[in-house]
Amino acid sequence: PPLPYLLALLVSVLAVAALLVRARPRLTERVVLSLAPWMVAGSALHALYQLGTAPPAVDPLLGTPSVYLTTFVAAGIVWLAALVVAPDRVPAILGGVGALAFLLATIPVLASGGTVRPWLSLLSVAVAVILALACWFALARVYPGTTATTGGVGLLVLFAHGLDGVSTAVGADLLSFEERTPLSAAILEFAGALPTADLVGVGWLFVLVKLGLAAIIVHLFADYVREEPEGAYLLLALVVAVGLGPGAQNVLLFAVW
Repeated sequence: PPLPYLLALLVSVLAVAALLVRARPRLTERVVLSLAPWMVAGSALHALYQLGTAPPAVDPLLGTPSVYLTTFVAAGIVWLAALVVAPDRVPAILGGVGALAFLLATIPVLASGGTVRPWLSLLSVAVAVILALACWFALARVYPGTTATTGGVGLLVLFAHGLDGVSTAVGADLLSFEERTPLSAAILEFAGALPTADLVGVGWLFVLVKLGLAAIIVHLFADYVREEPEGAYLLLALVVAVGLGPGAQNVLLFAVW
């Protein structure tokens, strides 16, 4: 963003981060799950930026990677307020306000495209849910201790990256979207050079890679969750964000493009 916005954003991030470090809130499984609505709210805000319909006053804060910092500041302020107002209900307040923020950001996204066609969006979410559950049950069968330890956060990791993979595949194979991330684009390009490209498209390989990596991460983090849950949950929350954010943004754009 322009320098004044950048300075204000960096100062806000540092201030919120410092206050959170000082408050030392507990980072539990429920808190990580309550951050998921904020991740999709950030996706909706970035979708507004991409559609060119964000209010001019806040538009510079919603680009890449500014929107991640903007969302962190908003979620952090609500988190700090919840710690003061109702410390026993932090996950409920954090998740509830995040869900409201997502709703308020999604309405203008859907209104900006004229006709809303949600079918590919709903299909992407449904397929991601099915694949995430299938991976979860397979992981539980082979490594039951992994799923028991990581719990809902582990399942959320699988869903987040499953949604990113499936939505990217839908965009590439059905809507001719161009992938902007170099590594993702390289995987799709490699799949396009395979003999199966004309039959099943190129997105399937990306889905497999995303789900495979997510499953490996969940398994590797199981011991870390047992030994140092707060540090492990913090890193897993970041893993969720880099999958759920782009995936949610894709399905929102599918509905209006």
